This record gives sequence, structure tokens and C-alpha cells, in this order.
Amino acid sequence: MTNYSIHSLNKMENMDSDINESEKRHRNSFRKTWDPFMLKTINNEEEITGKSVQFLQYIICFLFGVAILGFAFLSKSSLLLLISISSADSPFENKPFTHLILACALVVPNVLAFTKALWKTSFRSSSSPPKCVLAMVCLIEAIIALATSVLVLVCLPQFDVITNLCILNGVCLFPSFLQILYELKNLGIALLFPLIGFGFTFLGLSFFVFIHSSLQQSETPQYLQMYVAIAIVSLTLLSLNWWENFTSYCKIGFLQNIRESLHGSRNLTYVCSSAVRILITFGVVVAWIPIKEKNWKIWEELKTVSQFELKIILGVFGVQACSSVLCHWFGVLVCKMHAVRRSFMVPSILAFPAVFISILIVLYDSSNKYSEGPTLNLTLFCNDLITVDEIDPVRILLLEIPQSLCRAQGFLNTSRIGLALLGTSAICFWLGLFFTTYYVWGQPLQRIERTSHLFVRWLYEAAFMEQSMLLNIRVQKKQIEEIKRKSDHVMIYLCATMWHETVDEMEKILTSIFRLDKYKPYALKSHKDNFDFETHIYFDDAFTFVGPDENMQQRVVNDYVMILVKTMENIYRIFSREKCTSKDELEDDDILRQTIMETPYGGRIHYTLPYGNSIHVHLKDKQKIRHKKRWSQIMYMYYLLGWKLNRKYTTLSGSFEDEVSNENTLKNEKENTYILALDGDTDFQPSALILLVDRLRRYPHVGAACGRIHPTGVGPLVWYQKFEYAVGHWLQKTAEHVLGCVLCSPGCFSLFRAAALMDDNVMKKYTTTATEAQHFVQYDQGEDRWLCTLLLQQGWRVEYNAASDAYTNAPQEFKEFYNQRRRWVPSTLANTIDLLDSAAQTSKKNPSISKLYILYQIIGTAASILGPATVILMIAGSFTFVFQWNGNVALALGVIPPALYILICYKVKSDTQINIAAVMSIFYAFLMIATLMSIIGEMIREETFITPTGVFFISMVVLFLSTALLHPQEFHLVLYGMLYIICIPSGYLLLPIYSMVNMNNVSWGTRESATPKKFTKKKPEQIKRYEKKWKCICWDVEIAIKENKKEAIQQRDSANDEMEILEPKVEDNWIDNLKEKTFYIDLIEEKLDEREKPFWNELIEVYLKPIDEDKARQQEIAKNLSILRNKATFLFFIINILWLVSTFFLQLIGPDIHIKIPKILSNGSFSINEKLTVEPIGFMFLISFAGLLAIQFIAMLYHRINTLIHFIAYKGTEVKPQQNVGKYKKHEDLEV
Repeated sequence: MTNYSIHSLNKMENMDSDINESEKRHRNSFRKTWDPFMLKTINNEEEITGKSVQFLQYIICFLFGVAILGFAFLSKSSLLLLISISSADSPFENKPFTHLILACALVVPNVLAFTKALWKTSFRSSSSPPKCVLAMVCLIEAIIALATSVLVLVCLPQFDVITNLCILNGVCLFPSFLQILYELKNLGIALLFPLIGFGFTFLGLSFFVFIHSSLQQSETPQYLQMYVAIAIVSLTLLSLNWWENFTSYCKIGFLQNIRESLHGSRNLTYVCSSAVRILITFGVVVAWIPIKEKNWKIWEELKTVSQFELKIILGVFGVQACSSVLCHWFGVLVCKMHAVRRSFMVPSILAFPAVFISILIVLYDSSNKYSEGPTLNLTLFCNDLITVDEIDPVRILLLEIPQSLCRAQGFLNTSRIGLALLGTSAICFWLGLFFTTYYVWGQPLQRIERTSHLFVRWLYEAAFMEQSMLLNIRVQKKQIEEIKRKSDHVMIYLCATMWHETVDEMEKILTSIFRLDKYKPYALKSHKDNFDFETHIYFDDAFTFVGPDENMQQRVVNDYVMILVKTMENIYRIFSREKCTSKDELEDDDILRQTIMETPYGGRIHYTLPYGNSIHVHLKDKQKIRHKKRWSQIMYMYYLLGWKLNRKYTTLSGSFEDEVSNENTLKNEKENTYILALDGDTDFQPSALILLVDRLRRYPHVGAACGRIHPTGVGPLVWYQKFEYAVGHWLQKTAEHVLGCVLCSPGCFSLFRAAALMDDNVMKKYTTTATEAQHFVQYDQGEDRWLCTLLLQQGWRVEYNAASDAYTNAPQEFKEFYNQRRRWVPSTLANTIDLLDSAAQTSKKNPSISKLYILYQIIGTAASILGPATVILMIAGSFTFVFQWNGNVALALGVIPPALYILICYKVKSDTQINIAAVMSIFYAFLMIATLMSIIGEMIREETFITPTGVFFISMVVLFLSTALLHPQEFHLVLYGMLYIICIPSGYLLLPIYSMVNMNNVSWGTRESATPKKFTKKKPEQIKRYEKKWKCICWDVEIAIKENKKEAIQQRDSANDEMEILEPKVEDNWIDNLKEKTFYIDLIEEKLDEREKPFWNELIEVYLKPIDEDKARQQEIAKNLSILRNKATFLFFIINILWLVSTFFLQLIGPDIHIKIPKILSNGSFSINEKLTVEPIGFMFLISFAGLLAIQFIAMLYHRINTLIHFIAYKGTEVKPQQNVGKYKKHEDLEV
């Protein structure tokens, strides 16, 4: 054929193709004219904050603000009362005791800081500070403690309550002075506020000195003047307390070194500095009291305290300590809630006026009650108070306020000038505090900011409650923050893996992606939640072969890909119509053109979403690239992080300075690039993603974060899983988050930081091909947990956010559920053991994993391993009570069914094992009901619920109900709790047995019902030579003798022989086939970028080349897996057998070694004659398990508070949905 003929033929083919495209486009346009109707089966609306939620948010912020004001008022008032009753002239006789209690009030925050630092040192890795830095910090803290103790214990008891209130506000001298020094560089308006603050503070101190010098008419003016001088010096030294905050402006070398050293070693530093402050404070007490009280003996003084005074003093101390702690705690909460101005700053500033006004109210009330009438003559008023004798503790404390003024009446009784000067001094001190801390009003605080980022010092100062909280707010450099915010551009890659998902499941994830695309325009560029995102869907085994016979086949996409394309069209139409607001837009949107292309790994479809974001569907051909979930993850990690992120910086060339700049830019981009791992059926809202982004955005050491996973579906098995997931997230995951790190961030909805995945020994090791038996269990059966294990071992933190909700389909059939857990149970155990094995190295590298957390995991793992034996003992106990059997007989009968099931699992096929387990689960459910009845019956028979099993049962019920009440949106899940309880034998006895015995089965086990059609070579036809049938009793017997049909049909020609040997001809027309199936979206064929082809070819060659199905190798792997299974099951079962045997022999020995505990009757009294006996091992197990649950419950309470903080903070700063105004739309941002 000539070149001209070939050219003509190609031209004709192109013309035919253009004609077909035109006809298709016309047909699609024609169809749209008469078929505009849509089947809208999805919820395309994003979450909108309702007015009730907004009202609740404001109410919570308001209540928290009122709580701060109230607790600050109580803290300050109770401290002033403690100081007043420590005065030498107060009616309280035992002054040493009052001074001692006052010193205890001062050291409460130091004791709490010491405990917190010790806790963090124990549960997290902590580095030691340099000795010189530690010595310098301890010296500063000693000076501050000495100044505080001298001021409060020595000076303030000499003055009246109003003077003391004013003095406690005079701690702003040094902070305002340092702010002035910094602002002098700029000479802007910001200089005015610290300058005014310094002026007012200095003026207040001047008035204080003037009052007690010029107008002093006391008999001993020099005596008070000495205390005035000591108070001024103490206040000046006290203002050094916040040196670290206000010297952050300074670039002095040794100060910067101290701050940098403290950054990573605060735990040990606070252990030492808190101990120093406690010792100094009590040292001042021990030194001062003998000076005032000669021959002071502490024990004798403590014994002489009257019960009445003891009650009053300890009550005031309790109020002061508790209110101070709660005030600080609520202050931290509202700052994290992003409600700094109205809920923190305003209450803190108003605390001083509130206390001052309350003092005036008390004075007015006392004047009316104890005088003939209101009078401004303090002498007459004080004379009337001399004869007052109160017995009510509250009235006695209130009388301390006017009596303290009477004790200092020397400068007040002759003139009103003293009162005026005192009031002026109070106003000056208060204005000094206001202007010195004015910077707090404009602080650029972030959502859910860490406490260490909000406050410089961990806790508060008991004597200066609101002052310490305000001055402790970290001074932020706005310029640096703005630059940082501009550079922190977040890029999120949504990566989903698909295989055999249904239409319903595909609709869920695609709707979630389209919702996020719809949300994205609302996030303005200036808003803190702004980010860019791309979606990549990786479709495993996407191609199949069809054809009329084996010799002619077409390579096309399988039915699941076709379902995805059809679902994409439907959802695209729904969201496109919403976007259209004019006729022009509708016309433009009628033609939706997307691209499709051939790639080295299969194919790719690119969709541009209605609001500008994109979805890339990667169709994987398992004959070209390795399939299954872990390899899809490796595929997108290398493509997105290696090719798209890393390559654009490493290929740049330039000078050395440019290379350094590129490295810094690459590092910053890695820190702010995230991968959201999804399953093909995950449903989530944009808010769920943003809440996870917050965790990574705020805390740079967090490598991954996961949300609350909700299983969806119908049926009893789904109900069981809903409660199981709830308990696992409520208690286990929260405890892991609080005590250390989450061990597993599930692949269905988890956000990973690119810098963490690209770290050493993470992504590279994740590409390891399983070659040993253990690798198949640890690497491929639980890839999510293994990836998290690698992150933890490398030093990254994995967190859990309970407010980030995602929904995924759960197994609804018993077989599918057991096969899923057959993968999870061994892989969980393997990864946990791997982490525990490397505990020493991991705890050194990861500051969130401590030795105590490792111990917690060891106890939890041991409890999981002993689960089958524990269930057997529980069932044996029910036999004993219901049937009155001997304990050993009941135990033996309890062991027989699981022992038989173990033998069955070793002998029969997997499906048969599951069927038997299903039948046994039903019988065990009835036994569990009998067990519950036996526990209740035992409590009735013993006439008390204070039995080991009774206490355990009731505590479990109370625990689950309390936990559910703290999760009000999920409280209805407790209804499934009964189903969960009666299924405990199935979940904790039969399922572990099935999972461990079938550990050698490394198939996926789920979604394998539908497999691509395979063409197999037909076997040679056979000819029946002899056939005979007859009936014998009840069997039909058939004998048939067959032989192969000869190829000797000699007439077959040689061409046909060659056709059998040759490979079938394959036509690769999947693109044309897919284009024909689409109606509302035109797929335009494009070519892959030539620069990208070498990347894919090399990536496949190095990491993703399909594994050859070598039968000998497969047999060797199967053999090694069986050996591993035998070793693991032997160890697993022998541990449970030892537990059962120990219990058996303890029962056989008798009650001699049993633990006897007193029997508590229902009325609360102890039985004299009756005792309850408990086996030692069972008792210790109950104590350990109950202790573990108690720890998890406390951790859950802490985590719930943080979740509430994050939720309120997000709702207060989220971007509100667009509001349509005609053709235009406006953005609204709700500020809190």
C-alpha cells in the first residue's frame, strides 16, 4: 500500500471519528431537551450552623466569662480575708496558724505546677536544661517567691483591706517599662498604651507612699513607713515574674539562650523551680513567725487552734485555692475558644472594681446594721463595732472588712482626703493594669492554640489572680505572625482507594468531595481556614477483557468503573445546577468537557468540578502495576509528594543562596501539605476536614490526625459495631490521645502531614515488599496501623479529634464481619508488639510516648490476649449460679465448646468455621443473658450489691451511661449496649480463635464476591465409552468410563493448530468504549505529559511492578505462614490455658487462700458474721481491669473538654455559607 493510500485512510478514519463525536454531541444535547429530570438520592447540602448552636455558643462563652469574673472575685476576696485575719490586731488568736495557711494559699499553684511537670516528665520524654540556665531560672524564681512571701506575709497584714486591694494591682511596673523600650523603636501609636500604663502604675505607687508618709497621724509612723518601703521593693521585684514574656522583644544573647533552652526542657525546669518556690515561701514563714511570736513551737501552736477558728480559716483557704484554680482553668478555656475579648479580658479587668464595690457594699451594710445610722465618721463607726459579738462564721468574716479599716483609721478619721487619695490610688493602679495589658485586646490568637502558646507561665499567682492571667498572655509579634500566615498556604490532597464499591457507597464519597468543592469558594483568601485541594481516586483492577471468543478480546473498563462514571455524571449535574444562577450559565454548562488519557499504569480521567477544583480518577491495570490498598497508597504518596512536591524544588538550579532558599521553601511546603486518606465509601462534611487541619496546622509535631468514625448500615451486626466503635472511640482512643499517642489512624478518614510521610524510615520503609510470614500479617493486613507505627517510631505524634465525624459502611453479614476482623486482630497484635519491642528507642525519639504509656499499652495488650479465658470464666460463673454446679465442673464445661471450636478451625474450611461460629454465638448469647441474670441474682441472694461481680457490673453500667451522657449526640447508641453485651462471647472468644487460627489466610476477605470474568482454556472434550446407572436401596449409583476426544479429526487444517498456540488478539479501546457510555459529560482524549511518563515507568519498575505468581514461591509463603500461625496460636492459647489452669487449682485448693472482704449490707452497714470470698487471680484481674477503665474514663473527661473547646472555637470562626442575592453572592464571616 502506498503512502498516499495510508494517508487517505487515516484522513477518512479521522473524519469518521469527528462525525461520530458530532453525532454523539448532538444526541446528548437532544436528550437533555426532553430528559431534564434527575434522581437526587444524595444529600448535597453541607452542614450549616443552626441558630440553636450559635445561641449555645454565645451562652457558653457568656457563662464562662461570668465564671471567670465570679472565681476571680472569690479568689481575691478570700485572699484579702486571709491577709486580714493574719493581722496582729484581728480577733483570731492563733496568728502562726493563719500565717501558715496564708503561705499554703501562696504555694498551691507551685504545687500544681510541680505535679503537672512531674506527670509530663513521667508520661513524656523530657530533655534536661543546661545547668547554668537551670540555676539562673531557679535564682529568678527564688527572688520572686521571696518578694511575694514578704509582701503577702509580712507587709500586707499591716494595712487595711482597701489598701491591700490597691497594692495587689501594682505589679505592672516592669512589664510596662519593657514594652516602652520595645515600642521606642517604632514611635507609633502602640507606644502610648504602655507609656500610660507605666505612668498610672507609678502614680498609684506615689499616692500609696504619700498617704502613709505626709498624712500619717499614727502613733508609730516610722513602723508603717518601713512596711511601705518593703512593699514597694517587693512589688518591683515581683514585676520580674513575667520577664520571659516581655523580654521576648530583646535580642540580648543570654536571654535568648535561656528562652531557647526553656523551650524544650520546661518539664524538668518546672520541677526544680516549683520546688524552690515552695521552700522559699515556707522558709519565710519559718523565719517571720518567731520574730513576731517569741518562743514559737509549731506543733503546740497547731494543737491550740480552736475548732471554730479552724473551720473558718480552712474554709476561706479552700475557697481561695479552688476559685483560683477554676478561674485559671476557665481563662484557658475561653482563650482557646477564641473568645478572648468578651469572655476573658472583660471579666479579668472587671474583677478589681467588683471586689472594690463589694467592699463598699459591706461597709454600707455594716454601717446600717451596727451603727445608729449611716455615717462617714469612721471613728464613731469603729466605736460601735467594738461591742459587736457575732457567732455566724460568714458575719465574722464580713466584719473583718470594716474592722481592718478601723485598725488603720489613723489617716482616715480626721479628714476625707485620706479616703479620696486611697480611691485615687486604686483607680491609678487599675488603669495601669488596663493600659499595660491593652495588647491582649488585639492578640492574633489562633483557634485551639496550645496553652504554652497562649501563656508564658504554666499557672497563675495566687496573690495576683487576674493580674497574673493578663500579664501571662504571650506577647505576639504581629509582623512575624502576618508573614508566617502568608507563608502557611495549606494544600490538601484527598486520596481515595476504590475497588468493588456499590453505587450507594460511591455516591457518599463523591458527594463529600463535591460538597467540599462547593464550600471552598466561601473560604476567603484572607480567612484562616483557606486551603487548596485536589482529589485523587485510585481504582484497583479497573480493566477487564470482553469478546466473542478467546482469540479476539477487547480491553475495557469493568462494571465498577462504569458505575463510578455514571455516578459522577449524576452528582455533577446536581451540583452544576445549583451553581447556575443565570440563563447564560446554564447554556455554558450544557457542554461539560473533561479529559481522559492513557497512562503507563492504566488510564486517568480528569474532572474539573463546578467550583474549579479537580478530581483525578486513576484507573489501575493490575497487569501493569501492583494492586491492593497499600500499593495504591504508595502510588499516590510518590506521585503527589515525590513528583509534584519534591521534584519542583530539587530540579531548580541557581546559586548557593537560591538552593538554601529552595530548601527552606520545600520544608515549609512539606509542613503545610496534607494528605487525606479516604476509603471508597467515606462520607464527611467540610467541617470535619477543617477540624483535622486545625490539629496539624497548630501543632507542628503532629504527623497524623483521625476523626470519629461512625459505621453505617442496617441490621443487628451493624448495631453491634456501632456500640463497639462508640466505646472504642469514647474510651480507648481518647485515652491514647491524652496519655500518649493514638496507635492507629484509620485509612478511611485520616489526615497525614507530608513532612511526616517523607521523613526517614517512613515512606521508604512503607514500600517494603512482604517476604517473610510476619510481613504479610503486619504490612498487608493492617497497613493503616503499620503506617502509624512507623510515624510513632520516627517521633511524630498521632492525634484523635472527636468532633470530626466521618461515616463509612460496616459489614452487614456475619461472614464479612469475621473476615474483616480476621485481618485486623493479628495485624493489631503484630504492630503493638512491634511498638512495644522498640519501646526504649521510641520513647527516646518520641516525646509523647513515655515508659508509663508503654506500661499502659502492655496492660491493655495483656487484657486483650486474656479475653477468651476471661469470657470462659464468666460463663463458668453463670453455670455455677444457675445450675448450682461445682466451680471446677462449671469451668470444665465452659472450656469444652471453645476447645472443640479450636479443633474445628484447624480442620475445616473458613466458611464452615464462620457458620459454626454463628451458631455458637446464638447459644452463647443465651448464656450471656443467664450470666447477667446470675449477677443480679447473686446480688439479691447476698442482699448486697457490694460483691466483686456486682460492683464490676454496676460500675460498667454507670461508666457507659456516664460516658454516653457526655456524648449527647450519640447517647442513643446505649440502646445497642445490651446487644453488645450478649455478643461478648462471639466478639471476645470465638472471633479471636477464628482470627488467630486463620492468621495464615492473608486474603482481603471482604468485597470479593464479584470478580472480573476470566477466560480459561477449555479442557479437551471427552467421549463417554460406557455408562451404567442403577439404584441400590437409597443411593443412586452411576458408573461412566470416558476418554479424551482425539484431535484427529484429521480434517482440521494447520492454520487452526497455529491459532490455538498464539496469544489472543487484544484491542485496547477502553477510551472509546467509555466515551460512548457517557451522556452528560464529554470525555476528550488527551496525551499524558511527556515529562511524567518516565516517572511512572521508573516508579513501577522500582516499587510497583506486579508480583509474579510463582507457584513454588506461593507454596513456600503458605508454609511459612502456617508455621507462624502455629507458633502464634500456641503462645496465644497457652497463655489463656495457664490463666484457666491457675483458676482451676485455686478453686481446687479451697477457700484457705481466697481473699475475704467484709460484706456490706444494703443499708450501708457491715455484716459481722458473713464474709465474701474472692479468688486472688480473679480479684487482681478485676482490680486491674477496673483501674484501666478508670484511667480511660478520666482521660475521656479531659478529652471531652478539649473537644468542646475546639467545637466552640470552630463554630465561632467558621465561614458562613453564601447567601444568594439575585445573581450575586456575598460572604459572611462570623467573628467571636
